[in-house]
Amino acid sequence: MSKLLMNLRYVTDEEAAEVRELLNRHQIAYYETPPNRWGITVGAIWLEDHGQFPAARRLLDRYQAERGARVRAEHEAARARGELETLAERIRREPARVLFYFAAVAAIAALMTVPFIQVALGD
Repeated sequence: MSKLLMNLRYVTDEEAAEVRELLNRHQIAYYETPPNRWGITVGAIWLEDHGQFPAARRLLDRYQAERGARVRAEHEAARARGELETLAERIRREPARVLFYFAAVAAIAALMTVPFIQVALGD
């Protein structure tokens, strides 16, 4: 009986390929289900043999811990080199988009508070 090992929602192609390679290297039989056409379900990696789940889970947990540490280190290195975009840089690069988002948030907040203001004023 098959067992779900990994849901592929929010998983990059690079990470999925590394997981496939990890399973192949350790000779763990698996198959993938593709995402559906409308995006309701996403793809997944399934183990063909339910008995291999504990070993596969340990491998996947170790891989994800190592990947997390590596990605955090890369992020910190990019920050130290000054390669990450700051909020001020984004505002300078896309002022119209930032203004649009600010106006949208202000409009939503106003629409949400109008009923409370009307009740408080007794209208």
